[in-house]
Amino acid sequence: MTANINLPRILHIGGGASQLLAKTLADLEIANPLLVTDPFMVSCGYLERLEQQLREAGIPCGKFADCVPDPTTEAVDQALAALRRGGHDAVVALGGGSSIDTAKAVAVLALHGGAMRNFKTPAVVTSSLPIVAIPTTAGTGSEATRVAVITDTETEEKMLCMGVGLMPVAALVDFELTLSMPWRLTADTGLDSLCHSLEAYVSRRANPFTDSLALTAMASIYRNIRLACEQPENRTAREAMMLAATQAGMAFSNASVTLIHGMSRPIGALFHVPHGLSNAMLLPEITAWSVGASPRYATVARHLGIADEADQNEVALGKLVDGLRQLNQDLQVPSPADYGIEKRQWFGSLELMAQQALDSGSPANNPRIPSAVEIVELYTRVWNAA
Repeated sequence: MTANINLPRILHIGGGASQLLAKTLADLEIANPLLVTDPFMVSCGYLERLEQQLREAGIPCGKFADCVPDPTTEAVDQALAALRRGGHDAVVALGGGSSIDTAKAVAVLALHGGAMRNFKTPAVVTSSLPIVAIPTTAGTGSEATRVAVITDTETEEKMLCMGVGLMPVAALVDFELTLSMPWRLTADTGLDSLCHSLEAYVSRRANPFTDSLALTAMASIYRNIRLACEQPENRTAREAMMLAATQAGMAFSNASVTLIHGMSRPIGALFHVPHGLSNAMLLPEITAWSVGASPRYATVARHLGIADEADQNEVALGKLVDGLRQLNQDLQVPSPADYGIEKRQWFGSLELMAQQALDSGSPANNPRIPSAVEIVELYTRVWNAA
């Protein structure tokens, strides 16, 4: 099988990488970008730092600072209007996955027009305005993926969009921007990255290139996530988590996610659970259901140090599931009920969520491919596992 690998054209990684924005724009011959971010980045002073850097370099720019969590078509349209008013020739995303995905959608619509629903899978996004991504969370890996997830404001569908047109031309991965991340966000985005790397490794579309990235990323996340939560100023842990998030993004973008992400998107769309947290809610139970279908899960258990090299596969698989449950407990991942979802709403939405999960295509990449009935059973198991 031939692997198709897509990566950013320019990738700067390390403390201070965000200070290379002006140089990167000049290298790409971008003359008038729109900076896309959220109010928190404004309050942190991170947006002003970029604006000052561009002023000193003589590069004009505009800004849209109203990105929302789980980006919506309404927010995308507002940012698109700002881009058109300013005649901007590129987008620079500063923030977590929500800001980066918003910028990706703007870049697509600015070039092609139409509505974002026209670009959801199975459509393929082939081109866009240039996108430069500056992530501020160690989580989504969106700075290195050809993927965006946008919620349709009218239908509340969480639309998966894919294609090389969504790949940033440049990513500036600066772990120093994550030092202000609060505990819950650190945990949720880190668990999102762990899911990315685990799913990429066990995916039916895995390949040798993504395997190495996935294994490296998941081991680094598992070793450092608790420390990054407990000691937010720990630069070693933060740097490790940030690099791993980008590696995990590269891995899943080129190997695909699987059942966890497929089942996660409907939870986010219907109950407004943050993406990383909805993945974390599912991680132990979906893994427990899937482990018997692939020996790769046993390799994961040994690679993370949860199982010993001498353990038989069956023992290693049990230790992996137990280890993931303990990780969720340590990071205080709430159950759907603890998060505030009403039991009646959850069970009344099971068939809809199962169909939306299947429609995403991700469950077909899982080592054990579920039916709609089995996905309903899994959602029930996740509720009852609390």
